[in-house]
Amino acid sequence: MSSAEPTEAGRTEQTGPAVREPGRAPRPAAPVPSPLPGLAESARLLADATTTSTALVADALARIEATQSTLNAFRHLRAAAALAEAAEADRRLAAGERLPLLGVPVAVKDDTDVAGLPTHFGCDGERPPVASDSEAVRRLRAAGAVVVGKTNSCELGQWPFTEGTAFGATRNPWNTAHTPGGSSGGSAAAVAAGLVPAALGSDGAGSVRIPAAWTHLVGIKPQRGRISVHPHSDAFQGLTVNGPLARTVADAALLLDAVAGAHPEDFHRPPAVRAADAARRDPGRLRIALAWRPPLTLTGAGPDPEVRRAVTALADTLARLGHHVEEARPRYGLIGLAFVPRATVGIAEFAARHPEPALLDPRTRAALRTGTRLGGRVVRAARAREVRQHRRIGALFDASGFDVLLTPTTAAPPPRIGRFDDLSAWRTDVAMAAACPYAWPWNVLGWPGVNVPADFTRSGLPVGAQLLGPSRSEERLIALAAQLEDDRRWFEHRPPV
Repeated sequence: MSSAEPTEAGRTEQTGPAVREPGRAPRPAAPVPSPLPGLAESARLLADATTTSTALVADALARIEATQSTLNAFRHLRAAAALAEAAEADRRLAAGERLPLLGVPVAVKDDTDVAGLPTHFGCDGERPPVASDSEAVRRLRAAGAVVVGKTNSCELGQWPFTEGTAFGATRNPWNTAHTPGGSSGGSAAAVAAGLVPAALGSDGAGSVRIPAAWTHLVGIKPQRGRISVHPHSDAFQGLTVNGPLARTVADAALLLDAVAGAHPEDFHRPPAVRAADAARRDPGRLRIALAWRPPLTLTGAGPDPEVRRAVTALADTLARLGHHVEEARPRYGLIGLAFVPRATVGIAEFAARHPEPALLDPRTRAALRTGTRLGGRVVRAARAREVRQHRRIGALFDASGFDVLLTPTTAAPPPRIGRFDDLSAWRTDVAMAAACPYAWPWNVLGWPGVNVPADFTRSGLPVGAQLLGPSRSEERLIALAAQLEDDRRWFEHRPPV
């Protein structure tokens, strides 16, 4: 799908030759440039005048172009605008200006408004360009970042795979026969393959943490309200938050600090954190609960043996680092009864805005019907249960004295591309719940979580583990993740693409 931006004369300029129109024959693959350095390293190289923003952005665009036919990570590129912004960043750097991300290329997910581009959110059909940046993008620009484009998402962010009729399938750089996860699969694939140093995703039921787990990345789901979702005030009935994906904890923390903060119209306003400082801090000795049993999903899902092996090894590392690790069972209760109305009403609210509903996936239309039935009093009752859920599940931290909950991020390794094709809405939901039963309760609670790489399966597919905490505990989780990273050095492993 080609993308365009208005020029000053009111014409349109093609902004992404790598993102081709459906049906057009792909051009021969270009040589793939070297992966980009990480976020903090890019910022350092720019500040030291070792490289230029123009060079970094050009390399990012070239790498995206060279991999688009295989990975298909991007829906829209803003190549001309990004190069112009990079040139301006170089002028500012040469004049001595310093900002946390001045001149560093990044990407955002296709549910995020970027002025001059449409926000398709994984859907088919035409959409007009939006007039204004979202608050998160405004903050990225204020930190000096150059947004090179928007990454693929499944339709309205519903599924843990990034595939759809509008753009095809986004593929996992570790093995292109497999999904990178979803719904922030484009962002995860782009970062894992070194197309950009870091990217923003969004997480309404694990949509940052699941693709992070399946592409060997750090993914932070922050506290609700930590990163603004404006122009939405309460995305997906409070389930969805924005969050960073990066190869290292320090990079994810740097991106979190850059975009954190509220818009004046936001409902949720947690006090500020210093994520980058936390990534350099010793977490102290913590009590860590290891939970294998997921919430009730009626699928009988449990962790795949290779996932269990990887998370057990991670727990052993935590114990060796001096933490007390003990198996425990959070009291999830029937939390799914609160999740389903909020999720389906959220989908219905977004789907109802689509100008051509017939283009939506039949499963989306089924969710729209369900969400319409569960709106009003039902969803208000579901949201009202959140206070009791905080008390019941929070007893793990308050009454039992644990500091962190450790679980698998997913029950299964990344599925093959096409695994969910032609399934009904019900069968898709069952298959999703079986593969990904661990992440979504923390969206109901609005509390933070961090995916960390756990290991690889014997066939070389990444799997991850979640560090979950109580309200506003990002700094503790980030410090613990950084300590694990120092020991396990997962960033030394790159995919073959």
